[in-house]
Formats: sequence, C-alpha cells, structure tokens
Amino acid sequence: MTHPHHNLLGEPPATLLPGNPEADAEFAAGDPPAEVAAHHPTVSAAWAALAEEAIDRPEQVLTDVIEAYAYARTGYHRGLDALRRNGWKGYGPVPWSHEPNRGFLRCVTVLARAAEAIGETDEQERCTQLLRDCDPSLAP
Repeated sequence: MTHPHHNLLGEPPATLLPGNPEADAEFAAGDPPAEVAAHHPTVSAAWAALAEEAIDRPEQVLTDVIEAYAYARTGYHRGLDALRRNGWKGYGPVPWSHEPNRGFLRCVTVLARAAEAIGETDEQERCTQLLRDCDPSLAP
C-alpha cells in the first residue's frame, strides 16, 4: 500500500510585519510620499506610494517607468529586510490581509508592472511568482 507524501512540518506561519505608527500618521495627515520616505526610509509603503504615482502618471513616458522601477525596487529590498528580521526565510505566506505587509506587496506589484513595461520578462515573472507565493490572491 502506498501512502501519499505529506509535509509533516506544514507551511511556515504567516509573516506579519510590524506597523509604523509615525509613518501611518504622516500618511493620514496627507504628507507627500516623498516626505514620508525621507522620514522613514525603511517603510515600504512610502516607496510603494512613490512607485505607484510614477507608474500611473497620465501620458506616461519611459522615465516614469524607470522611476517607478527604482522606487519599487527600493521598497522591495526594504521589505525583504523587514521580512527577514521578522522570521521570514524567503518563503511562506505574507498575507495582504495584514495591513503592514501591503507596502512590500505593493512594491512587488509595481516592480512586476515596470519590469514588464521595459521588457524585463524574467524579473516580471519572478515578481509575479513571489506575489503568488506570498498571497495567492494577488497574482493572476
């Protein structure tokens, strides 16, 4: 009789990043994302807001895409640092439902869009897979 293989250890627990009340207060007060990023450079949400502004500009030109890519990559790396500090080993759930995770996930989303726009297919595919791995509801 054969038995299906089961992962007895299960999936790692979800990584839930801590919030940043000071940055949240600045966003709530309407401070521009550039100011929030300058005051809190480790907060991925600030970089995500800058990246989204750049990639969503009307009459977008190539420099807007490159700017979005750079902001998103910065927020992505800041997010990876935060995830690792909070126990993430490079895999496992990083749920969108947890508000402080959203800055990192937004950066990965914009990074995928910008990479696609400049023809960097491998990067776009890696980012899309990362989104699926973090939270399957985020990627097609």
